[in-house]
Amino acid sequence: MTRIAFLKGHGTENDFVIVPDPENAIDLSPAAVAALCDRRAGIGGDGLLHVVKSAAHPEAAHMAPEAEWFMDYRNGDGSIAEMCGNGVRVFARYLQRAGHATEGDLAVATRGGVKTVHIAKEGDVTVGMGTARLPEGDVTVSVGERSWPALNVNMGNPHAVAFVDDLAHAGDLYAAPPFSPAFAYPDGVNVEFVVDRGPRHVALRVYERGAGETRSCGTGACAVAVATARRDGLAPAATGTPVTYTIDLPGGTLLITEHPDGEIEMTGPAVIVAEGEIDAEWLESIAR
Repeated sequence: MTRIAFLKGHGTENDFVIVPDPENAIDLSPAAVAALCDRRAGIGGDGLLHVVKSAAHPEAAHMAPEAEWFMDYRNGDGSIAEMCGNGVRVFARYLQRAGHATEGDLAVATRGGVKTVHIAKEGDVTVGMGTARLPEGDVTVSVGERSWPALNVNMGNPHAVAFVDDLAHAGDLYAAPPFSPAFAYPDGVNVEFVVDRGPRHVALRVYERGAGETRSCGTGACAVAVATARRDGLAPAATGTPVTYTIDLPGGTLLITEHPDGEIEMTGPAVIVAEGEIDAEWLESIAR
């Protein structure tokens, strides 16, 4: 094999290298993933979507009866992540493009569990993101001399949501914002800085662990909607009424709905922009 197929896609400008590999035959080491996601020496992306049949992957075989396909998601630095909300939408769009899925409902296996996806006729993709967990304990995030209390929200991956007066206060976000206490996030955390835009309408900037600041983060948008609902006294489990927030991100807009049973749905665009071939010899040389 001298060539490996790839595609490039994005969801609200959170962009991904897509590597179809139904039988899990391609060795994607952390170094290889980081090289592919490199924006100067590789293809470029915030992360990589390794498209594998669930039955062919040891981490997903137990989910094969529910979901034929497994999203083996990797961060841009090559590390493994539990979930990526924008990635699931793009993953579903790839399956539709490749003829593995059609408009309607689809189940996708992830390290965060099986996610239910709906591909709408008009183009947007809705993902059932599961429920949020709110671990107890106070959390603080900092940028320079400023610090803010943050809500600890787990969407299958960890988030710290801080409400700020100005998104510029998040700084350049070249490095992970410090947080405390350290034991709150032993494996690192995605940090969202949030400002109000109007009734049930907020905007955010996000630092994603393993990627840096990104144009969008689906699980982050969900975490922000959950945190904002709690701040606004609109927790659906308490009110019995679903609540929807419009979430503006640097790369676009997502709609997040939380239902009284705790289920969270995310709706937004997913676009495939290119496809081509990776030189396998180059990739192998990187992985050595």
